[in-house]
Amino acid sequence: MGGNSPCASCKLLRRRCAKDCIFAPYFPSDDPHKFAIVHKVFGASNVSKMLQELPIHQRADAVSSLVYEANARVRDPVYGCVGAISYLQNQVSQLQMQLAVAQAEILCIQMQQEPALPTHQIDSDDKSLLLHSNLNNLPQYLNFASTSNVIQDPLKRESLWT
Repeated sequence: MGGNSPCASCKLLRRRCAKDCIFAPYFPSDDPHKFAIVHKVFGASNVSKMLQELPIHQRADAVSSLVYEANARVRDPVYGCVGAISYLQNQVSQLQMQLAVAQAEILCIQMQQEPALPTHQIDSDDKSLLLHSNLNNLPQYLNFASTSNVIQDPLKRESLWT
């Protein structure tokens, strides 16, 4: 930045903010927490190296990702974002299972409520064909994605987006 107010990085590191400071565009002085958490998790030197290796048009997105991952790592030092993603995938899987069960129950109820055709009009082959055609719809209701290697931690229910 080089002007009156040093960037959050230079403030935290107690150094003079140069005109070509790599941190200045991404860590403004009015948001010191943003750099503090990234510095705590990744270190200023590593962040500087990462930003220098990226084209300028990708640096803002990289900083945003670093801030997000740093917040996740502070909340869950072992898994970080992966823990949050796994938790959400597990929730999706459980909800898909509940949906499949509910859809199967609806199908069973619908099959029970269908008006019975007179038995003298349908022979045994037709009955099995009728039953078979209705049961063919069942797998579509029970088809859901399974995530077998999902990490679930019921105590980690706080949001990463707040």
